[in-house]
Order: sequence, then structure tokens, then C-alpha cells
Amino acid sequence: MTTTSLPVCVAALYHFTAFEDHKALREPLLEMCQKEGVKGSLLLAREGINGTIAGPDAGIDAVLAYIDSLPGCAGFDYKKSRAKTMPFLRMKVRLKKEIVTMGQPNIDPHVCVGRYVEPKDWNALISDPDTVVMDTRNDYEVAIGTFRGAVDPNLKTFRAFPEWFRNWRKEVEAQGRTPKIAMFCTGGIRCEKSTAFARQEGVDDVYHLKGGILKYLEEIPEEESLWDGECFVFDQRVSVGHGLKLGKYDLCHACRAPISAEDKESPQYEEGVSCPHCYGQRTDAQRQRYRERQRQAQLAEQQGRTHLGDEAQG
Repeated sequence: MTTTSLPVCVAALYHFTAFEDHKALREPLLEMCQKEGVKGSLLLAREGINGTIAGPDAGIDAVLAYIDSLPGCAGFDYKKSRAKTMPFLRMKVRLKKEIVTMGQPNIDPHVCVGRYVEPKDWNALISDPDTVVMDTRNDYEVAIGTFRGAVDPNLKTFRAFPEWFRNWRKEVEAQGRTPKIAMFCTGGIRCEKSTAFARQEGVDDVYHLKGGILKYLEEIPEEESLWDGECFVFDQRVSVGHGLKLGKYDLCHACRAPISAEDKESPQYEEGVSCPHCYGQRTDAQRQRYRERQRQAQLAEQQGRTHLGDEAQG
């Protein structure tokens, strides 16, 4: 089965806009998604909307048209891909303080942001020796794939980026360097804030990959690509590769980290309970709770029921 013939449509989206009353948008949006048979997760905040949804093509198109009709959302960008099975268990629309949490209340991508770079122009930019390429994703995402030569800040959460960036900048300036900065992330949303932060810190020569890694993998042929590995995605597909084809990674349902076939061979791996990434970070009591959760999930599968307990852990 080819990627284009896969039955489920997946849409990743975000849009920064100043909603006057984002709370009032929640219920109508949730009802619209449920009516159209769409599942996934959407975040609403005063600064905009963010999330990933999946469902039938007609349903996804209806929901995207509805979001386009919301105040300030006309013409918003989204990225479609395909999945073999529904990657979500239910539909959630959550209210948040930020649609991507950086913890910097004065950052406003509406005011200033880095210069967008189309995927077709990205290779030339990051191949320039005067460019520093920065991966703004979390460490477990970077571990399974990144652009060649990219700097990995080893972030546990996106909140850690501002402090890391300030320290990195001090070191670079002490060396007398003023490089161009090219930032990238999964779909582009984190770079809206990371480049806005860099601009606010006084860095003008900063760029980011428009549409993120997903758009790059969709548009750039593998033989021309400077991407190595796979891209982590926040749904049950776990990872995708060039052409947005389904990747080879599974998910550890204890720590939510991507796990490879080699990880599953480790004595520290137990399905639904632990993996080499989290084994030493969990207590025996926690692992016992995970075993019971895994037992319930397997029982539900045998009985043809949907088990939501695992999703609730996320």
C-alpha cells in the first residue's frame, strides 16, 4: 500500500492569532470534530491554536474549513499526511496559557519572528559554513533524527531553550563570532517562538524552516536530503521518514520515548512497563502500576474494547 492510498488523513496545524475569547471557541470546535468523525488533540490559548487531528478526508476538510473561519485564522497553514490506521483514540480540545510552552510571557511572534526559509532553499542555507543550525526539539526527538551538522541543545523541555540560547550566545560572542542562525523543529511552531526570542535578545540574522521538518521531508527528495534518520511525531505513528512514510520506531508507554528494535532487545525493556531510556528513572512501585495498566490494555484488546488508560498517561 502506497502512502497516498492510506485511508486516514492526518492534519498537523498551528496558527498564532490574538483570540479575544479562546475559551468560548472550545465547545463548538469539539462538537464540530466529533460530528465529522475526527479525532486528535487541539490546544486553544489567547495566542492561537495548535494540534494534530486525523479522520476521513471529508471530515478533516470540514474541520479545517471551520478553523479557517475562526477570528484571525483565515488562510492558516496546515500539513496533511496519511496513516494506515487512526492514530488517536479520541478527540480533545484543551485550553492552555500557551499553544507551545516556552515560559516567556513577553514573546510575541506577531511582532517579530525569524525569516522564513522554504524547504527548497534550506539545504543552501545550512550548508553555508557561516550558518549555525539549531535543533529546537527535545532530546528524545533529536535522538532518532536531525539535520547534518545541527547543534543539539539537549533540551528536556522547550522551557529550557531560552537559558541554553543565552549561554550559547555568550560563548559564541566570546569567540568573536556572529554567525547566521538557522532553527528548525517538527512543524514550525516552536521556531515561531525560538526565533522571536532570538530577535528579542538582539539577534537579527536568524532564520527558520517554514513548515518544519515535516514539510521538508514531504517536499525534498531523499537523494537530495540533508536529513538523517526519522522525525518523531506526537501520535501513534511515532515517527515518519522521507515522503512522510511511516517510520520504524515504537513508543515506550512508560516514558513516551521512541524505541527501536535494538531497544526492545535490552533486558531493561518490558512492553508497556520500561525501556533502556527510563528503566533507571522508575521505581518498582511505578513499574508494577505500568504492568497492571498493560494487562488491562491487553485484556481490552482481546475483548475488542478501546482502552484509554494509556493515552491518559500522556
